[in-house]
Amino acid sequence: MNNFSYTRASELQEAINQGSKVDSAYVAGGTNLIDLMKYHVTEADALIDINHLPGSRDISQKSEGGVRLSAFLSNGATAYHPLIEENYPLLSRAILAGASGQIRNMATNGGNLLQRTRCYYFYDINTPCNKREPGTGCSAIGGYTRMMAILGATHEPNDQACIAVFPSDMCIALAALKAVVNVEGPNGERSIAFEDFHRLPGDTPQLDNNLQKGEIITSIDLPDRGFAKNYSYLKLRDRNSYAFALVSVATGLELEGDTIKEARIALGGVAHKPWRVQEGEDYLKGKAATPENFAAAAEIIIEGAVGYKDNAFKIDLAKRAIVRNGMMALNPKETQLPGAVPN
Repeated sequence: MNNFSYTRASELQEAINQGSKVDSAYVAGGTNLIDLMKYHVTEADALIDINHLPGSRDISQKSEGGVRLSAFLSNGATAYHPLIEENYPLLSRAILAGASGQIRNMATNGGNLLQRTRCYYFYDINTPCNKREPGTGCSAIGGYTRMMAILGATHEPNDQACIAVFPSDMCIALAALKAVVNVEGPNGERSIAFEDFHRLPGDTPQLDNNLQKGEIITSIDLPDRGFAKNYSYLKLRDRNSYAFALVSVATGLELEGDTIKEARIALGGVAHKPWRVQEGEDYLKGKAATPENFAAAAEIIIEGAVGYKDNAFKIDLAKRAIVRNGMMALNPKETQLPGAVPN
């Protein structure tokens, strides 16, 4: 780990001013940042502790509807908060599928959005990686690809190719819920639709999101509709705990009898960002909630997927997971125990 200075910011504007410097980084829970620094993937010269900024550290109902999550509240406290468990159980289940209890109690909501990929080659500074050093190449292409992306990535070697995946569970549920991320920085406050927050690699694989330098996530807004009656989060992984998803699916349904009035489906473990395809969701509107209709929607959602050697199995796995999770969402109390996610 490199030498660095440490500053505890007591005011938001103070933190923004310090964080606007080139070689600085914000730290809250630090559960991902410290690993990155230990492996010399990130070598910030200055850490700004934002845990002591004034403001809410809770979850509150908004006057216009929906709820606001403090970015500084821990993942664990969020998952077990009564407002979340009752109104947004999909989010609670997704959070509880991630990491371990100890990490969830340290990690913050804002930090969860800013996680970096767990691609093996990204963490190995002795290998070329376009995400670490743009233009050096992608070692994953031609390497071991079991955990890599099948959607939204470039699978042919080039100067900016990247097939890394985004690791968060919480963010897959936030994508399905159509959350909004509130940030503040040198240019003031702004709100970012969740679908626009994270990026595909494109020509800038080193950029994971659309935050500007010095900006701090202050809160996350959830809309009124939480799909509290019909929801499911399914995480398929190599072991039942403390493992990242091969494929994960967050599904929220609004039903009228057996007919789907609205569907939200977001995938994790398959792309550089949470993956939603509006056309697949629209296909389900007005149709019966059957395996056949979920399978047809899955074909639309996974269209264009490309497997690369070891991860080709993910294409069929993702389709099957969408169908299984759609059916699980019909009876969430029977298929999901409190604090547990079926595999």
